Amino acid sequence: MRSSTVFGALVAAAVQAAAAVTGAAEGFAKGVTGGGSSSAVYPTTTAQLVSYLGDSSARVIYLDRTFDFTGSEGTASETGCAPWGTGSACQLAINKDNWCNNYQASAPKVNVRYDKAGLLGITVRSNKSIIGVGNKGVIRGKGLRIVSGANNIIIQNIHITNLNPQYVWGGDAITLDGADMVWIDRVTTSLIGRQHVVLGNSASNRVTISNSKFDGTTSWSATCDGHHYWGLYFTGSNDLITFKNNYVYRTSGRSPKVAGNTLLHAVNNYFYDNSGHAFEIDAGGMVLAEGNVFQNVKESVSSTRGGQLFGSPNASANSACSSALGRACQVNGFGSSGALPGTDTGFLGNFRGKNIASASTYDVAKNVQNTAGFGKI
Repeated sequence: MRSSTVFGALVAAAVQAAAAVTGAAEGFAKGVTGGGSSSAVYPTTTAQLVSYLGDSSARVIYLDRTFDFTGSEGTASETGCAPWGTGSACQLAINKDNWCNNYQASAPKVNVRYDKAGLLGITVRSNKSIIGVGNKGVIRGKGLRIVSGANNIIIQNIHITNLNPQYVWGGDAITLDGADMVWIDRVTTSLIGRQHVVLGNSASNRVTISNSKFDGTTSWSATCDGHHYWGLYFTGSNDLITFKNNYVYRTSGRSPKVAGNTLLHAVNNYFYDNSGHAFEIDAGGMVLAEGNVFQNVKESVSSTRGGQLFGSPNASANSACSSALGRACQVNGFGSSGALPGTDTGFLGNFRGKNIASASTYDVAKNVQNTAGFGKI
């Protein structure tokens, strides 16, 4: 074999090794394998990326460039509405499913012009690993959609951005609905029109979201203050979600919203610069929050809280976790933030027998802002 051929093979092997899945999922999605040991593929066009993600083969898909979908499906111009006013810092709304007329009838009507590619994410089918190489795996103008029974999926070290951020209903970064065994890790989402992550009404079963950065910095928001309101929407039927070591930055609400009999374990996350509320818990939602840091968060949980919350208030109360988790829970930390009231313990038994993420003290969560998101592996 010629030396140049040998060198090329060694370089290719080194790139693949560097880009391979890092670590393993903790918590509810423990054991997810994604594409496993399937041969690596490196899409070079948006069409190839869509094909690899949506076919029926197990795949390990490396993203080593930016895939820009903006303009790929054309634009639409139509009448929308301005539920929060027409100020330059306020989001406008697309009239999706007649939303403006059904829910915002009194809002001023405005013209909206949006990129159609952002409205619906790329279909991701079962047994896929989607892995960014270094800081090069970027998807612009379109999200990912894991639905209709798709399972055993790993999304790691990518950045999803620029989904019609000026418009509500402009697009969701990552959608799950009727899925199972999904691990979202070291992902960054930014400039999103609607939800950064949304788990729809159908069961999404076992999901782990870890080491990710949800960046709400925006020029257009529903609160007109540069903080994105539509953050994380966990309302599936009987979902099991581990949310660990994530950085939730510059939001103003729904960070996350929890309902639909969802069992959420929020552990060692860093919530920073929230002008509204972090947790919004509706009827049916069950949240165990431990070892998190809330810094400059106006309300750690919405004052209209329903559902159940154990906010790990002190060492004495936290011993209630031992019978279900096999250990006591860790207290949360607060800096210039509202408290996290919640001493409900009746739901903790739902953790028994399941894969449970470990927890550290909230001092560990302080460093999450430096380690979460893509390009940090």
